[in-house]
Formats: sequence, structure tokens, C-alpha cells
Amino acid sequence: MSMTSLSMRSRKWEDVLMEGWLHKRGEHIKNWRPRYFLLFRDGALVGFKSKPEHNQSFPEPLNDFMIKDAQVCTMEKPRANMFMIRCLQWTTIIERTFYADSAETRQRWITAVESIAKRYRAAAEDGDEAMETVSMEDLSAPGPGMPGHPTTHHHLQGGQVAPGQGSFPQPPMLPQQSIADASDAAKRDHITMDDFEFLKVLGKGTFGKVILCREKRTSRLYAIKILKKEVIIAREEVAHTLTENRVLQRCKHPFLTQLTYSFQTPFHLCFVMEFANGGELFTHLQKCRVFPEERTRFYGAEIVLALGYLHHLCIVYRDMKELRFSFQTNDRLCFVMEFAIGGDLYYHLNREVQMMKEGFSEPRSRFYGAEIVSALGYLHANNIVYRDLKLENLLLDKDGHIKIADFGLCKEDISFGDRTSTFCGTPEYLAPEVLEDNDYGRQVDWWGVGVVMYEMMCGRLPFYSKDHKKLFELIMIGELRFPSKLSPEAKNLLMGLLVKDPTQRLGGGPDDALEITQHEFFAPIDWQKLYNKEIDPPFKPHVASDTDTSYFDKEFTTEAVQLTPPPARAGPLATVTEELEDMQNNFVQFSFHNNMNSLRENSELME
Repeated sequence: MSMTSLSMRSRKWEDVLMEGWLHKRGEHIKNWRPRYFLLFRDGALVGFKSKPEHNQSFPEPLNDFMIKDAQVCTMEKPRANMFMIRCLQWTTIIERTFYADSAETRQRWITAVESIAKRYRAAAEDGDEAMETVSMEDLSAPGPGMPGHPTTHHHLQGGQVAPGQGSFPQPPMLPQQSIADASDAAKRDHITMDDFEFLKVLGKGTFGKVILCREKRTSRLYAIKILKKEVIIAREEVAHTLTENRVLQRCKHPFLTQLTYSFQTPFHLCFVMEFANGGELFTHLQKCRVFPEERTRFYGAEIVLALGYLHHLCIVYRDMKELRFSFQTNDRLCFVMEFAIGGDLYYHLNREVQMMKEGFSEPRSRFYGAEIVSALGYLHANNIVYRDLKLENLLLDKDGHIKIADFGLCKEDISFGDRTSTFCGTPEYLAPEVLEDNDYGRQVDWWGVGVVMYEMMCGRLPFYSKDHKKLFELIMIGELRFPSKLSPEAKNLLMGLLVKDPTQRLGGGPDDALEITQHEFFAPIDWQKLYNKEIDPPFKPHVASDTDTSYFDKEFTTEAVQLTPPPARAGPLATVTEELEDMQNNFVQFSFHNNMNSLRENSELME
């Protein structure tokens, strides 16, 4: 599927309501770009770099919006004849700005957009969203911007590799838990804050805190992410948070952190997740400066397997851990997740840089790269695109295996050829197609793999500037430079992953992660053994106990474990009660209990 309701191969010229040139402002690099737009009767607005020929198939558009329920406003500054369209894109409200060559042309576009929005709203009120009644007669007389003779065309797209095809190892696909199942599990288990003993703060941010906790019933350690409902609603992050909960429930892979429970209190949402106490890869890389190729290969392979799995689920990863529980309180959402005790790769790489004046060795980089490829391959195989791969999101468990963390920026239902256009991610890791304001697909994840593996082996980012304008220019047109010590295989891999054109990028075709696993850099990797964790990691975190948090920031771990109390609410009790009910209505059916995991735990307790 495309961003709109039909793919371009299914569209017909006779369904074009209006066409013509407009200038569209870039969302990230604020320049104006000429685009030839087609507005279809069903509300699809698609833009091209050049005018499509009526006697040829539709090309793939650069811009793809659905404006059925859009709002339009006009502006005269900083340019004359400007107008802005505000519409829903997936789960996000977006605003896109255009200008026309004349006031008359602008008015015709506005009339066309508003006629579709008006008819859509009327049809929705009648319970019928069919749009066939929109016609040319509803608009002003045809002019230079109107379509010519209608002709039917089809655009051929590549197919998708069937799950399990080739030698790419995959776990069985997990069905998404139904709302009824999730509700029944929550009623049976009644997970609350009282089920956990809070030990240490692992991190905190705008939306809440991550706390190391112990489940009283099983004595298992988890990382519980506790989010403030009020902040999530105020910052319009409800859709991202619910996506995180859904994706975490669906996914089970050795290199993704696991969710055990999610539950809520009146003011919080809670995610109970796997604790990976090995720390962030970012931290390890800081210490090492660069990883050897073998270590990079290992980590990269694990990441590719995980992301390939997500893509198979039709989910774009934008940030990932396995969910154990989720629940909510009156003012917070709570996610109980795995605890990755080994810290993040940023920490480890930074330490390596400080001690050795270079990054990880190629063998170490190969190991991490292989696990990353494994994880991403799993995601892609399940049609999930990650979209925010960076060292800080790559954790190590106690044995030194990769755990991809944070699901909040994922996109679901993205298959090969599907695209999204939401701007998200960390600036230094953004792919060129995101910066160019084009719609993008799962190839953005492989660009991210290229960036983190470059960091592992070279000890620095491939493109960097404190000036974002200069940084974005480097990402789009800058050339790669490599240290002389890199092997030809490593250079070839990084050049393939960091190709500017996503269609030519390594992993950018329908084979996705399988194409990367077959690259010569990963020739020493036995992918099935890697998936089964039968390959010894090149580095094992030095942790004294299961509760060791030495790989986490002491600014957080030395902080007192307490939740910020909700703000006092003024006004009569009835008004306060209504506010709480309105807040609660945003997170219906949030709670989750990983039944499969709990059955295993119960069996262990009985033995």
C-alpha cells in the first residue's frame, strides 16, 4: 500500500481532479522545490519532480498525501500566493506549505481540496466514505492546471520476498494480541505498581523515568519505563506511545528487548521490560574510540537480523526492548521491560576511543553488525521499520549480545515499496531521502546500520557538523572518507549501506536483510548460530551482579527512586473527575501481560 488509499499502479488518469505545478517548501531544509502535483478524486495528492506523461505509466511520486479531511489556510508572507494544507498522515497531523504562480491558480487548488474535504465529511456523516461523486463540474472551468485526455496506466512494482525464503533465519511470526485477549489478561493479572520493588533510576527525560525494579512474585529484574499521561497528551505523543505498546507486544526476537507487562495508573503508563545491564553501545564505543572489524561484524549481524524481522512485520523501527507488562495509573503509563545490564554501545565505544585512540576492531564490529542485521531483518520481515537507529539505542545484555531499544518511533505496516513521510530521528543519523522531504521506506534502517557500523570501525560519524544546515548538506552530497586500516570488505560494506539513493542502497531491494547477510564482510558469520546465540560475543560486560548498573549514568543511578507527584488540580471535584476520565480515554485497552513468558516463569517456580 502507499501512503494514500491506492498504489500508483492502480490509479487512472480519468480519476485526476486537478494537476499542475506548485512550489513546496521543504520540512527540514527550508527551501522551495518545484513539484508537479496530481489531485485524485479520493483525496490523494501526489507530487513529482517532472510532469508525468499521459501515455506512460505513473512514476513513483516524491510526495504522497491524503487530504480527504484537510484544512486549508492562505498566506502572503514570505511569498505571495502561499497556502498551507493541514491533514492526517498515518497517526500524525502534518502541515505542508505551497505557493502557486498566481492568485487564480492558488484559489483553484484550494477550491479543489476543500471540495474533497467537504464531500468526505458529508459522506462520513452518512456512514459512506465513497468519493466517486466528486467531479470537474464542482470546480471552476478547466484551465492550464487541469488534466488532459484520460488514459488508464499501471505502474509495476517489485514483489516481496515470502517469509522464510532464502537462508535468513527467522523465528515464527507472532500474531498481534487482540484487544479482547489483552483485556482478559489484564483482568486476570491485575498488575500494579505494588507488584514491583523499585531499586535504581536508570534514566529520565521529558516524558518520565526508567527505573530498575524487581518483581516481587518472581524476583526477576526488569527495567520499568514510567510515562506521564499528561505530558504525552500535551505533546501529542499518544499515537507514538500506543504504537510502542502494540509493537512491543507483537515482537519476540533474541536481539530486541522484550516487553513483559504494560499497565496504567490514573496518571501514568508503565512498560515492564527486559533489563540489559551491559549498557549502551554508544558508551562502549566512546571508551574504545573504534571497534575492531570482528566486533563490528558481530554487532552489525545481530542488528540486521532484528531489523529484518521488524520489516517482515511491516513495521519501520524508529527507536526497540521486549515488553513484559504494560499498565497505567491515574497519571502515568508503565512499561515493564528487559534490563540490558551491559549498557549501551555508545558508552563502550567511547571508552574504547579514550583508551585505545580508535574504535572497535573489525571482528568486534562484525559481531555487533551481524546481530544488528539479524534484529532489523526480523523487524522488516514483519513489516516494521525502525527509523531511529543510533548507538544510544543499542544496548548490551549481561553476555554481550545486542538489544535494540525503544519502539516509540516505529512505523507499522510498511512492506517493500511502501513509504512514509514523517520527519523523525536524530539529525546525524537521518537518511538523505528523509532530508529531501521525499517519502521513504525500510531502506532508512540500512542507512542507520551504515552510520553505526561506520562509527564502530572509524570512531566518528561519517558526516558531522554542529551547523544543522551544513550537516544536512554533507549527508545529501558529502563523500565518505575511510581510515587506511579498514579492510576492502569493510569499506565496500559501508559504501553500500551509505548510498544516497535508497533504491540502490545495500538491502534496499525486495530481499532486504538477506542481501546484507550475503555481503562478503559477513562471510565469517554463521547466521543460524548467531540467531541461536551459539557464537561467543567478542566482549562481555564486567558486571558484579544482576543489579549492577555501572554501565549507566551515575547522574541517574545515584538519584532517589521516587515518582514526581501529579500536579494539583483546581476546581470542583466533578471537573477534576472529568479531566481524569478524558485523560484515561486516550489509553483504552493499554494493559498487556505476556502470557507465554508468565507460563514459563510459573513452570520454573514449580520446579
